[in-house]
Amino acid sequence: MPGYAAYLLSRLGQFVLVVFIGMNISFIVTHSTPIDPVEQTIAAATQYGSTNPEAIALMRQSLRELYGLEGGLGAQYVAFWRRIAVGDFGPSLSAFPTPVAVLVGRAIPWTVGLLVVSTVLTWILGNALGGLAGYYRKNRVLRFAGILAMAFHPIPYYIVAFILLITFGYLWPVLPISGGYMMNMERGFNLGFIMSLLEHSILPILSLVLVGLGGWFMGMRSLVSNVVTEDYVTYAELGGVSRRRILVSYVMRNALVPQVTGLAMSLGAIFNGAIITEQVFGYPGIGTLLVSAVHAGDYSLVLGITSVSIVAVSAAVLMIDLLYPLLDPRVRAR
Repeated sequence: MPGYAAYLLSRLGQFVLVVFIGMNISFIVTHSTPIDPVEQTIAAATQYGSTNPEAIALMRQSLRELYGLEGGLGAQYVAFWRRIAVGDFGPSLSAFPTPVAVLVGRAIPWTVGLLVVSTVLTWILGNALGGLAGYYRKNRVLRFAGILAMAFHPIPYYIVAFILLITFGYLWPVLPISGGYMMNMERGFNLGFIMSLLEHSILPILSLVLVGLGGWFMGMRSLVSNVVTEDYVTYAELGGVSRRRILVSYVMRNALVPQVTGLAMSLGAIFNGAIITEQVFGYPGIGTLLVSAVHAGDYSLVLGITSVSIVAVSAAVLMIDLLYPLLDPRVRAR
């Protein structure tokens, strides 16, 4: 497929450009902040007593080497990209001397699991209900489901999260409201830990699903309402094709293509919502780690989290873009 090969190269070029621009913005923002991580570390280390000036100077030099802040802005920029190339963002200020890569590596599986499950559930439920509601427009159950989905859609993530926390943590305390698993439990691939993991993830996932469901529902219902008026759908109905086959093969399949693109575009927004959700429920993911890093002024950790997030979201969008022409035969890869 020479056409698809050209399309692949163009999308890879866009991916590299997006990551490059995002990394540069991250570098500019972090280096424009008035917080100096070196001086902040020195102040924290000397706040309980005087220290020899020579020792402070040596500490300052060592910390600048650790954080890649030696030389002018150009030298720091080169050091920044050198560290990104090898995946080394230096040690964390708030968890010194633990490397940033270790902290991010510990938190990523929690956020990825939370986002994958909530995104897949929201996308499947929203598109399924929206497609059925658009095709069976007189069904009262589907109409009521649409009203509920649209009622939650304009509510902010944190409001839904707090409602769930109060409801299932205090009024009807049947679910855990904080943490990723039960305290003092040994982590491992065993039934007890897996059940605790699933139990602690119910409320964070539910808060993301309830808010995101309405958007997919309304979008799919509108798309299906337009598709059912097409001539090929009318001919299929007149030809005696079963309604189930028409819905699945003729209507839903064609209406689903824009929703696949929307899935990639929504990943970044869902990640922002997960930051708030993780903070509300004390979930040990990237969101909680980022908030802690900002409060502690942890320069390296913030830079590491933002860089990983930029690459992850860009890669997800790239994957969807590469699948798009394969899912829709009407799209010509150029």
